[in-house]
Amino acid sequence: MTIPFTQVYLDGSEQKYIQDCIKSKKIGGSGSYTNNCLTFLKDKFGFNNTILTPSCTDAIEMCSILLNFTPEDEIIIPSFSFVSCALPFELRGSKIVFADSCDDNPNIDASKIEELITPRTKAIFIIHYGGIACDLDKIISLCEKYDLYLIEDAAHSVDSYYKGKPLGSFGDMSVFSFHETKNISCGEGGLLILNDSSFYSRAEILRDKGTNRSAFFQGKVDKYNWVDVGSSFVQSDLLAALLYSQFLNLDVIQKKRIDVWNIYSEKLSVLNSKGICSTTKLTEHSTNNAHVFYLICRSLDERIKLAKYLKSFDITASFHYQSLHSSPYYSPKHDGRILINSDKFSNQLLRLPLYSDLSIQDAETISNHILKFYGL
Repeated sequence: MTIPFTQVYLDGSEQKYIQDCIKSKKIGGSGSYTNNCLTFLKDKFGFNNTILTPSCTDAIEMCSILLNFTPEDEIIIPSFSFVSCALPFELRGSKIVFADSCDDNPNIDASKIEELITPRTKAIFIIHYGGIACDLDKIISLCEKYDLYLIEDAAHSVDSYYKGKPLGSFGDMSVFSFHETKNISCGEGGLLILNDSSFYSRAEILRDKGTNRSAFFQGKVDKYNWVDVGSSFVQSDLLAALLYSQFLNLDVIQKKRIDVWNIYSEKLSVLNSKGICSTTKLTEHSTNNAHVFYLICRSLDERIKLAKYLKSFDITASFHYQSLHSSPYYSPKHDGRILINSDKFSNQLLRLPLYSDLSIQDAETISNHILKFYGL
């Protein structure tokens, strides 16, 4: 039997909510299930000023518009990230300054950010890779020192915390993803959180094609009109119904994922102790939401061989991001700095299958195959 890399958790309850949404004949945006999702997020995590979007990419694009990025502005972004993190700012003509990862984990190296800040820098964009927190204290202090915005990409980070506070609650603006590869999924979907509430009124306009439609339905204006730029950033209530069923299963999903993660960690710890390769590293003050479990192989060639070896047993392992600074599109624009750690993770990181329905037995089997590959 093939073991896929990822698989969405479905228990059948989602059909009830989807059917209820269909029966209501109100499947557009801002419906009852959208409100249910936003209420859940507020009650569970304390998130206020939230907007569901069709994707995390859309949420990031809203950030770029809300902050009025122009060709005169710069933004610092980790190179080891997905293109969605950079593309909205590229579309606005802004200069992207790519930062390196830490040596021992894929998060942005906070100690190397300050040297990248110039008078044109408007914001720092961070990603909590695998739901494991960046050095938020250091990064927030830099934002305060240089009067910069902090955009927090928590796409991997549902139900993960830093010093007891949920990831997504630190940035001026934060985004989440509900893509099918994430712990909580509605196939495609995203979330924008405006921790700086002063942006919320305009965000409501941006999501509705630049109109004040939301204010009209709230009775604040007698008709709605085109008042700003924007796009169609509204998520369907039909997707929100599926997402709501996922939220209600959050604790079940997380426990199952963490159980699998712990098997990998326990069985493969010998790779660390023997100096063969390293495994997922938690950072100080960060919790683990079991979004990803990865190995850092010793070379690109070793990663390729290990992935092929696992594939021979119908086990699908996957690499992750390719350094954006050296991508075919952006390398001609990059300033030439060598980002050694970003390239290391691009070439050597291998993610193991991890999803809620992966059995403990299968996790042990995968681990045993890896140990055998390394002669252990």
